[in-house]
Amino acid sequence: MAKVPSSVVAASGLVGGYGVARWTRKRQLGGVVLAAAGVAAAQQWRARAGGTAAGVLSAAYVAAFAGSHPLAKKVGAWPAVFSVAGAVALASWAVADRRG
Repeated sequence: MAKVPSSVVAASGLVGGYGVARWTRKRQLGGVVLAAAGVAAAQQWRARAGGTAAGVLSAAYVAAFAGSHPLAKKVGAWPAVFSVAGAVALASWAVADRRG
């Protein structure tokens, strides 16, 4: 069975976390989705690229979540979420997934 790339896991966590929070109107439930995907991605980052890279990418994941809030005020919620998810996916691919 093929593994899901960490870039897909991370981007899905950001998009899915927001989507769950919005559609259920329960922010905590969205946070659970966001955190679960972040932990899963971090485990893959550590295995594929090492602890330092996992730490940097985890910080980028959290910064993307935080940064989506002020960005949403300028471009709208969904465009902001997709933008930061894309940025995290690209960073994840470049650092961890590209290697194989």
